[in-house]
Amino acid sequence: MHWKLFANLAEVTDQKEVDLDLDSGATVAEALDALFERYPELEAEVREDGELAEHIRLLVDGADPFETAAGYETVLDADAELALFPPVSGG
Repeated sequence: MHWKLFANLAEVTDQKEVDLDLDSGATVAEALDALFERYPELEAEVREDGELAEHIRLLVDGADPFETAAGYETVLDADAELALFPPVSGG
């Protein structure tokens, strides 16, 4: 699975993109856990009280799994692209 990290999340890990070796059938929750296992410092930026922080946006292949699928239990393909976005502003 391929993760894309944006803004301060990329700065925390010093990586804009991360590949993880997870098989098809893994869930969003398992993919997040694998990402945090590799970059434990990222978890504090992304989770609050064990849940995705309200200000963080997670996409799977361009769609929000919490709106269009089963949230954390969404089953992923091995080649899924996941993205984490912190709040951004600009103009």
